Amino acid sequence: MNVLITGCSSGIGRALAEACFARGDTVVATARNLDSLNYLDSDKAICRALDVNDDDAIEQLFSSLEKSLTSIDLLINNAGYAAMGPVTELDRQALLKQFETNVFAPVSVTRAALPLLRKSSRAQVVNIGSVSGILTTPFSGAYCATKAAVHALSDAMRMELKPFSIDVITVQPGAIQSSFGDNSLAGVENLLADKSMFKPLEAKIRERAVASQQNPTTAEDFAQEMLERISTSNKAEIRIGNGSRALPFLKRWLPTATVDKILSKKFGLAALKP
Repeated sequence: MNVLITGCSSGIGRALAEACFARGDTVVATARNLDSLNYLDSDKAICRALDVNDDDAIEQLFSSLEKSLTSIDLLINNAGYAAMGPVTELDRQALLKQFETNVFAPVSVTRAALPLLRKSSRAQVVNIGSVSGILTTPFSGAYCATKAAVHALSDAMRMELKPFSIDVITVQPGAIQSSFGDNSLAGVENLLADKSMFKPLEAKIRERAVASQQNPTTAEDFAQEMLERISTSNKAEIRIGNGSRALPFLKRWLPTATVDKILSKKFGLAALKP
């Protein structure tokens, strides 16, 4: 099987690349920093530097792959990051960067991959969403919005690409062990101005940034389960990891006012004074 994965430098992407490589797949592993892919045997894996926000780079990658691969059987759109903080504290550039990486990029990569995907007898596109795209929490509104958008785009692509024998699957992880929390926390630095009305809750914002690393499922366990389930089930949505079932349950069954009250209390908003 020929597999292409974006965002393979660490976490879920790395675990998926290693798992696919171990089972004998031809793995095209991509990351912005090529050196971060040194964990793979470069004689057997295809390691490529790729900025998923650069459409020219995406086109160049697939032009070169069309010369060396007969098809792509599995495309995993994994690359992403989280911009944390109150929505009204994020400027247009911060919001645009969040949507470019998490929403626009998977579409661009999938579009460029279509010629090779169509040459497969049973192609799959896996878009890594998140339970955060189902249950929105304070101080992660931009990230939650991008994952909700990924879910919607995946729904549309699933129907649109089905006639061409391309299955689209949305994977919605819960808490998965990775450097995701550290990267999110780094983005919080200098986010709030000294006069920000959310300054008293800076510690809570930091807490939200690393929430995905509280009692997480290992990336290795996630990768193994994901690969098994996309191979053996016909489900269009797959949830894996700690919290991946409980959080959607809260959203579905509790009144919105109750959910708001729980989350506002957890993140300190209920104690803020006007």
